Amino acid sequence: QVQLVESGGGLVQAGGSLTLSCTASGRTFSSYTMGWFRQAPGKEREFVAAIRWRTRATHYADSVKGRFTVSGDDAETTVYLQMNMLKPEDTAVYHCAAARGGDARESVWYEHWGQGTQVTVSS
Repeated sequence: QVQLVESGGGLVQAGGSLTLSCTASGRTFSSYTMGWFRQAPGKEREFVAAIRWRTRATHYADSVKGRFTVSGDDAETTVYLQMNMLKPEDTAVYHCAAARGGDARESVWYEHWGQGTQVTVSS
């Protein structure tokens, strides 16, 4: 059974940092793309960042480029999202997800999802 479990969320002041983790289990994800998405109250889910395990290529939403960094461990079981210079508008539930292919920025391609972790940035 495939499981994605996020951790590392919390409350932080604007300008602060957090690192989210997503641990994957239940299958080998070496050919997958691992993505981070977020959803704020009353808003649609939006793409944040993604990494393709095989090539280690990364993708970022314009809103987080230069502030967030997505990475993965050598065992290809844990994906990280390092978030710096956080802003109140980054407040959301952050989900990690796994996709076998397709456009890394489009949620429709992701077949496995975690439950999410809350990130709250105070002003």
